[in-house]
Amino acid sequence: MSISLKRARAIFVKDYKEFSRNYAISICLIVPILFAFLFRSAGPSLPGAIGFLLNISLVLLTCLVQACLIAEEKERNTLRTLMMTPATTMDVLIGKSALVFVMSAVALAIATYILGYEPASLWAVMAAVILSIILYIAVGTICGLFSKTVLEASLSIIPAALIFTAPPVAPLLFGDYPILKLLDYTPSIQLVQLLELRTGFTTVDLLKPLLIILAWTVVFTIVSVVLYQRRLKDE
Repeated sequence: MSISLKRARAIFVKDYKEFSRNYAISICLIVPILFAFLFRSAGPSLPGAIGFLLNISLVLLTCLVQACLIAEEKERNTLRTLMMTPATTMDVLIGKSALVFVMSAVALAIATYILGYEPASLWAVMAAVILSIILYIAVGTICGLFSKTVLEASLSIIPAALIFTAPPVAPLLFGDYPILKLLDYTPSIQLVQLLELRTGFTTVDLLKPLLIILAWTVVFTIVSVVLYQRRLKDE
């Protein structure tokens, strides 16, 4: 499938202009920074601070904004127009995801700096965060495709928030049941485990979380592309 960077860039610029005028959505940018200032007094020594910060920000910024951008196009019937243009599926999805990716990466980097977190392996954490951003963009795209309005999109991320942010605290709430061991393979827990690595880690300690997050990212990205193409045929 061909990709036109010119078309993708045009969609990126269009989304940026619309996003900058929508204060209700653009306020999501400060969510990671607010949490970072909230936790800074305790510093990175606060158990689970960096994990909670990144996981909740990925939902309330990355997933929510992407879902709202897609739903806004549907609400104004402009998504159908995009589908009918020469732009391919990948042109549209890359163009509409690029803005959210850049915003998320910048906001999370600033929040991490404010918190004072220092990773044991910078490259591994950066790779995990990049993969997580792509994953939550895919989830947000799916939520947006199933929503008819921006309000519906805002509510549709609630199940995603429960699925992707609840696993790290589930053992604390429900006890250490064997069935909950399955939650260890969720991307949020894998991200937390990677963030909490200390000196003396092995290559396996780095690769296992990255591969699991990568698998989730690939699956949800494929699902989002398939659902978009199905909408193209149905509408």
